[in-house]
Amino acid sequence: MQTLLSGLCGIVFGAGLAISGMTNPVKVLGFLDLFGSWDPTLACVMGGALAVNAIGFAVARRRARPWLASAFGIPTRRDLDPRLIGGAALFGVGWGLVGLCPGPAIANLGRGSAAIALFVAALLAGVALHRLATRTGRIG
Repeated sequence: MQTLLSGLCGIVFGAGLAISGMTNPVKVLGFLDLFGSWDPTLACVMGGALAVNAIGFAVARRRARPWLASAFGIPTRRDLDPRLIGGAALFGVGWGLVGLCPGPAIANLGRGSAAIALFVAALLAGVALHRLATRTGRIG
């Protein structure tokens, strides 16, 4: 049941990305172009997502445990370390350069674009390199 509901959540997430325009790199880059021809429509999408997330967290805090798991996996750390800041910066630079982040890129794979496939391949290669570097002790 957990796998089925996880898949359903993924489908709803992907549909939301597609309907909102978050899978369109040109629209995302227009949103990120604050000093050019800024397109504010994705700010409404993000605001809506934050509102839904806030409601979800409020409901979760009132429950002793989730419906389909033994415990909630809510992060407890609040410190900022160089890895977190560096990862966030790298994510932001990548998002700003191509207008894609992992969710929309994967949702876009169905379009058959070679550029999107290359982006996802580079993303997966980066994940694999990070795991390798972490395992060998090259990254803290």
